[in-house]
Amino acid sequence: MYGTFWALIPPIVAITLALITKEVYSSLFLGIIVGGLFYSGFSFEGTLVHIFNEGLIAQLSDSYNVGILIFLVFLGILVSLMNKAGGSAAFGKWASEHVKTRVGAQLSTVLLGCLIFIDDYFNCLTVGSVMRPVTDNKKISRAKLAYLIDATAAPVCIIAPISSWAAAVSGFAPEGTNGLMLFIRAIPYNYYALLTIVMMVLLAVMKLDFGPMARHEENALKGDIFTVKRRQDSVDNGVNGKGKVVDLILPVISLIICCVVGMIYTGGFFEGESFVNSFANSDASVGLVLGSFVGLFITLIFYLIRRVLSFKECMTCIPAGFTAMVPAIIILSLAWTLKAMTDSLGAAEYVAGIVSNSAGSLLSFLPAIIFVIAAFLAFATGTSWGTFGILIPITLNVFPLESGNPISIICVSACMAGAVCGDHCSPISDTTIMSSAGAQCDHIAHVSTQLPYALTAAGLSFVTYIIAGFVQNAVVSLIIGLIITVLTMICLKYVLKNDKKMAQD
Repeated sequence: MYGTFWALIPPIVAITLALITKEVYSSLFLGIIVGGLFYSGFSFEGTLVHIFNEGLIAQLSDSYNVGILIFLVFLGILVSLMNKAGGSAAFGKWASEHVKTRVGAQLSTVLLGCLIFIDDYFNCLTVGSVMRPVTDNKKISRAKLAYLIDATAAPVCIIAPISSWAAAVSGFAPEGTNGLMLFIRAIPYNYYALLTIVMMVLLAVMKLDFGPMARHEENALKGDIFTVKRRQDSVDNGVNGKGKVVDLILPVISLIICCVVGMIYTGGFFEGESFVNSFANSDASVGLVLGSFVGLFITLIFYLIRRVLSFKECMTCIPAGFTAMVPAIIILSLAWTLKAMTDSLGAAEYVAGIVSNSAGSLLSFLPAIIFVIAAFLAFATGTSWGTFGILIPITLNVFPLESGNPISIICVSACMAGAVCGDHCSPISDTTIMSSAGAQCDHIAHVSTQLPYALTAAGLSFVTYIIAGFVQNAVVSLIIGLIITVLTMICLKYVLKNDKKMAQD
């Protein structure tokens, strides 16, 4: 089974079960069991050892993964503190007076998501905690908020030169290649990210919703922002009435600054490296932990000085914040373990073989083919960074940058765009999981409502990559892609309006 299509069966089983049963924990675990059985040749002892020793324990022993979990906990505590102090409620009240419409609330969420481009994990949880009071006040469903968060996380990070994603892509570039320059040159061809951002704005401005999201939005207008399952925010009870907008703004600003400093610190900025190089060489896991801890400490001191919370009240937010993040931690741990099962079965080698074999034929269609392969691999494994690591070196081996052929940059960008697309669609992706946590939305509800939107953007990107393969000009291809996107949204609006009219008749 090694290095064959069987390597992709475990994640396919997990994803299919999750979408059918609407229950993510058991679905992920059953996918892990299938992977363990395949690896061990259906041996009971071998399956148990592989799942727990080489899977779950190995993933939870990985320092990078542990850093992300600690970062999650610190952010959960910080959100609990902001809620308990009344900062979130005060900001929601202030925003309701300044953001007058549902369109304005959605566009504000998109804008904030685009501004926080440092890291996707940081983006998901920060945008969620800041915008929840605003979108709740304007009766926007938590599923729609989760989509807006998710669509401004990875898609924004993948076109931001100063981000943890730029650092990751730079690290996967072959030796002797300027990784950051490669990343920057690929940005104009990253059609999935660019068209997703445009599509979000059009959906908000045109007041267009389709698929399962339409039901969630209809229910939200009637007062039910959850539809599937009502969840309490991390700290809903005992909110302090003395809270002001500054009690949310200052913690968020201090968190952003501290996380940026933490990341450039790990990249050697204070040892003489330039700002750009320190970001490219940063360790996002360690940097975010250091930054979030200092930001949390500043928030605690600030609240104690302002006397909006007592020391005892601050301490009660620690277990509350941890508890709020438990679902995300469990899903992340299981998703990482499932990825370990997939890796041990040689999924990377299988996909590498497909790309290498298809490189010689249909040259102009190759960017679109690579986009689909990258999307499928990221969807199945739940990791875009892993997909970069597999496909970018293969692409650059087939089409070296030194050849001067523009198809090499287009194909690299197609790898990146496809990886983000698959990551965006996948229920086992860490950013999808964190977007659910940030919006405090049921995870399967987020996945099922987001999928039609993400697939629409994927289809538009696929067509644009076909055009790019023939035209090989970033501006011309992007303009055509934008025109197709606008026309598609207009057609969807027209069709849905007619369907609604026919249903009423």
